[in-house]
Amino acid sequence: MTDNQNQPRDYDAVLGGQSPPPVDGVVLGGIEGVKRCLSNPVTQVRVAALSEALKYGDAGLDVLIQALQDKSRLVQRFAYRVLKQKAEPQVKQALQAYKPWNLEERLNEYQGYHLTQFANRQVVEFDANTNITEPINKAYALRYWPYENEDNLASKLSRLLQQPNAHKLEALVFGLWEEEAYESNSSGIIKALVDAKQYLTNLKAILIGDIIGDECEISWIQQSDISPILQAYPKLEILQVRGGDDLQFSPPIRHNYLKALIVETGGLSRDTVRQICNMNLPALEHLELWFGSEDYGGDCWIEDLNPIIFAEKFPKLNYLGLRNSQFTDEIVSVIVGSLIIDSISVLDLSMGTLSDAGAEELLNYSAINNLDILNISESFLSQEMIDKFSGLDVRVLAKNQKEEYNDSYIHSRYCSVSE
Repeated sequence: MTDNQNQPRDYDAVLGGQSPPPVDGVVLGGIEGVKRCLSNPVTQVRVAALSEALKYGDAGLDVLIQALQDKSRLVQRFAYRVLKQKAEPQVKQALQAYKPWNLEERLNEYQGYHLTQFANRQVVEFDANTNITEPINKAYALRYWPYENEDNLASKLSRLLQQPNAHKLEALVFGLWEEEAYESNSSGIIKALVDAKQYLTNLKAILIGDIIGDECEISWIQQSDISPILQAYPKLEILQVRGGDDLQFSPPIRHNYLKALIVETGGLSRDTVRQICNMNLPALEHLELWFGSEDYGGDCWIEDLNPIIFAEKFPKLNYLGLRNSQFTDEIVSVIVGSLIIDSISVLDLSMGTLSDAGAEELLNYSAINNLDILNISESFLSQEMIDKFSGLDVRVLAKNQKEEYNDSYIHSRYCSVSE
């Protein structure tokens, strides 16, 4: 007799009424009961159902594969952890297509030279004498070269807009805007971008400040109010800014499409963090903040992050990068007392001051295994501590550990990028 996987088996209870099963209870009614539970609005009920799915052979595998598209990151990651132990061809194909996180380039260390990748695209230098040939697959960079008697960045943008494919461009990178970036702020290029909104109708990703140390130290870069860009480009998906001096996101606005906000600084003020937390970004999946040094305006502290860690300010958040911090151990102490790990896939604490003591707190926090990626590179960890992380069911990045100094801000530890 054919084994009908849709019928209850010896270990199934009889399918009851419409009430959901208890979170920790047995799923009722065979594979159909599992499917019913996966329509339940309670995340824990859906997870409990998935834990039963493998009892039903290929039908259960199909349910787990479908769960990779669940609206809950927790359900997606549970299905992923179960499936990655399986060798069936349909599972391997599904896992190759599953991307728990899209901006892989953000795991790279800060190199100190102009970017070669932005928004999953190769960065190419804009040449006014050459037509734009790949407006979708490439990110075009505009820079002011002070020793080549060139026009400023706003003038270069004007020439770019004259290109026949300008309206198809999806990603732009803006480097040095004037000869002295520490004397003039970014307001001029912000205004030029806002004025160009009727031409750049397909723009999805913008980087303001791809400026290296030979041009201007990161903490000397004079930024300005970035909010006009978000207002001018309501379908923008990625916004990256380098430089924290006078950086503002004011007034608070709502942006329905922004998926990634990246703020790289050598010193991030608590006022700027508060402004970011006041924004309404319902689609935000990637939030990355570089806090930097107190010596360069980095007066943010752990309580300023409460809206992000505790208040579920950004409900779709998948990657949380609290990087380049002088208070990484304090960040860890707060995170292990929150539920944020249950809703994100990637926790990035790299480039900061994480010590063995802070790392031990992470290890003792069982929910850390809910992550897909934990980045603790460029911290202050011993090899013995790094070895302990190998036992986690998480991809752990722990390269390029730093050595302590005797004259730094906190316990002789320092953030990687300050001046």
